[in-house]
Order: sequence, then structure tokens, then C-alpha cells
Amino acid sequence: MDGKCIEDSGGISPVRHRNSFEMDRNPSPPPSDDEDPAEDSIGNTIYSKHWLFNTLTKLIEVVTCANNKHDTQDGTMQTDLDEEMENEICKVWDMSMDEDVTLFLQEFNAPEILLGVIAKSKCQRLTEICVGILGNMVCFPVSSSSISNNEDLGEVLLLLLCDSDPPTLLETCRLLLTCLSQVEVANTWVERIRKRPSVCDNICFIMSSSTNVELLVKVGEVVDKLFDLDEELMLNWIKRCLAPQEQPASVDSEDDQSPAMEFVPCLLEAAKQLRSDNPEGLDVYMHILQLLTTVDEGVQAIVQSSEVGRETWSLLSDLTCNDLCQADDPPLILQEQKTVLSSVLAVMSVMFSSQIDQEYMKIETNIPLISSLVQILEHMEACQKMTVEVLELSKTEETNNEKSVIYEEDFHLKILKDICVEFLSNILILLTKENILEALKHGHLSERKLSCAIQNLLPLYYTAVVSFVTVLHEADQKLAKALEINCPSLRDHT
Repeated sequence: MDGKCIEDSGGISPVRHRNSFEMDRNPSPPPSDDEDPAEDSIGNTIYSKHWLFNTLTKLIEVVTCANNKHDTQDGTMQTDLDEEMENEICKVWDMSMDEDVTLFLQEFNAPEILLGVIAKSKCQRLTEICVGILGNMVCFPVSSSSISNNEDLGEVLLLLLCDSDPPTLLETCRLLLTCLSQVEVANTWVERIRKRPSVCDNICFIMSSSTNVELLVKVGEVVDKLFDLDEELMLNWIKRCLAPQEQPASVDSEDDQSPAMEFVPCLLEAAKQLRSDNPEGLDVYMHILQLLTTVDEGVQAIVQSSEVGRETWSLLSDLTCNDLCQADDPPLILQEQKTVLSSVLAVMSVMFSSQIDQEYMKIETNIPLISSLVQILEHMEACQKMTVEVLELSKTEETNNEKSVIYEEDFHLKILKDICVEFLSNILILLTKENILEALKHGHLSERKLSCAIQNLLPLYYTAVVSFVTVLHEADQKLAKALEINCPSLRDHT
């Protein structure tokens, strides 16, 4: 059963035992001894140094005793954590969200202690808690630097990515993401991960097999951050995950005994899991897919296999035509979906341009996509109109602050518009008379939709518009002339 966590002030706190269905928070961490609070208190807190020292000492003894019993008895290892010990160590997890406590733990050499516990323990709950404490500690610069530069600890944490326990994996990924988000230590972790190809394999396995939504989101955030930080690492992962026939003749790797899982299918599997349960998580995975298309090798990883390409296109097309920015959605839905739509359409546009001869991307099978792209542009026009109205009403200083937010949001909408109109122009220029008649018959094209499309395509995509209207004359001359009346610049060229 997965451990549930609550984020607070950059750290994370345990809220229940694994074997209990009750959502009861752990008791508050113990206060310092009333007899001499000044000496026993940790920093400016009321937490007790003596209690913390004793708890860590007991933790070491518990693990040492468990290992000794394992060595001397029947070879089995205790995998359950004593309830009292679990409560005590969970209090430490709680306490580690405080910077003073973290600094004291650092002085007490707690990272080395926790490393020893993680390395020796066979109890999943204990491993999760220890990684959780380290995850809280790296929220603070001094501890983050110390933990990140500890090579042994770094290697053990990366090895935990092959663990089968979802809560432990979640805490490990949370720690990694925290470190990768800090400029001072991010490169240390990127270099460490780059040297260990098995990290890619383990992450692919999680993405392809886990049904734990929280874990999938966190793993996606780690991958997204890694690829954003280091293109070379992204290229290495892409090359490692190429189909066997595309692998270079010699691949220098530490663990090439078994073939690597293909990255894109694993990515798609995770995206499908998150599609209905977690829109923010889906956004993360679509951005990873978009990052892949920024390099030629990434595009090839998507389209080289007709099966992978078809699966990718099918998911993205279905998202665009059936999930995102639908006709019955309010226009403001674009503010929530603008980033995921930008990623989805950017990937589809690249695929459309690179593999137009593939069956799954033929125009006749993608007519509904035209209507969806125009729908996005119509919603965008409605959003822009509302933005103008709000700006006109903005007079006080408070609303002027709001104005800057709106401008920033419009910048993201502009990115979406640029991607959308480029993709639409590439589709329209390839439409035949038969394609247009089919689109008109099923309502995917109409005078209103085409007017909106042309207004957004001009003047940048003038050539594509002229080419389309020329074919439209053959399919529906009345409609073509109506569009020319609305746009006189087209008359002399069609």
C-alpha cells in the first residue's frame, strides 16, 4: 500500500502507516527537556537534541540487530518496522522540515547514518522514511550541497530507482527533483545520472508499468528537468533506447546484457495513465515529448517505427479532437490548457512534416483535426476579446498589477497560436477537392471556421491560403467567393 504524503514548506511529512487505512497524522515532535531547554533545544526550536540523538542511536541498533539475526539464524530478514520505532523515526521526518533541525542533523552526520540504514535495511517502510528525511534536508542549501557531493550516498539513491516499492520510489524522485531544481548542485546530479545508464532503464520501467499517479507525475517531472538541463543526456537516453536494429555497432554501457526499453512507448504509457486522472501530469509528459522533437534523434525515436509513430499520433490526435479545447468548453479553458496544447500540437506538427507518407497521417484520415485547430483559434479570439475588455476596465493600481499577469498569459497564448497556425497551414495546403468536400459535408469546415482560419493565417501564410482557396473554388465556388469578399487581397491571386 502506498504511503501518502503532505507537502509543507518545501518538505514532506508522513501522515499514516502503510498497514493502516486511517489518515491520522503522526504526533507532534517531542519538545525539549523542561529542565534545561536552552542547552537541549535545537536552534530556535523546542525540539530536543537529546531525544534526536537517542532516536538515531536506536535506529542504528535496530538495523544492526536485524542484520545480526539475519546472519546467525535462518537467513530471513525482518521486513516490518516496529510500531514504536516507526513512530519515533516519523517524528524525525516531521522535524526535518525545519532548517535548524536539518542543520543539526547535518552536524550529527545524519546523512551517513541514514546511508548506512538504507544500505542495510530490508524494511521498505524504513527505507522510505530515511529517504524522506534526506529529501527534506536537501530543501536547504547547506545540507543539499553536502548530500549531493556525497558520492556513496548519491550512488545508493540512484540504485533505489530499481526498487519495487512505490513510496520509496516517490521519495527518491522527490529528492532528485529538489536537487535538480537547485543551480548549485544540479550539474552534480546530471553528471552522476549520465554515468549510470541504468537510471534510464529504471525510469522507463516505472513509466511503462506503474499505475501510481503520484509516482508517475514525479518521475515525469524528474525526466522533464533532466532533459531541460542537459541535451547531451537526453541524446544519450534516446540513442540507448533506439530499436535494436538502429543501435550503433558498439555501445559502451555498464549493463548491456539486456536490451533497453524504448523510451517513447514508455512515455506514452505513462501519459495514458495520467490522461484522465492528472491533467498537470499529462502536461509534463507532453512537454517531454516536445523536448524530444527539438533534436533529429528525438524525432526519429518517435517516427522511425510505424507502430510507435502510429501510437504517438493516435494519442495526440485523440487528445486534440476529443479531450482538449472542445466546442462546448468555455473559451477560458485555453488558459488552463495552453501549455499542454502547445506541446501536443508542436509534436504533431513536426511529425506531420517529417513523415507525411505514413498511413496514419494521411489527410483523409485526419480531416477532423482541421476543425479542432480552428476551434482553438476561435476560443483564442474570444479570450483576446475578454482580455481587451478587462484592460479597458483597469484603472486602479491593483488592476494594473492584474494587467501584467494577463499580458504574461497572452504571451503563452501567442506561442500556442504560432504553433497552431503553422500546423494548420501545412494541412490546408495539401487538401484536395475531395478532402474539402468531405470536410464540408461533415461540418469540419464552414464559412465561419474558414474565415477565422484565414484571418489568423494571414499575412504570414499567404501562399498556403491562396493555394487552399484556389482548390476551394473547385469544390465550392460560392464559399470561395464569400471568403474573398471578406479578404479582398485574395481576389487577384485565386
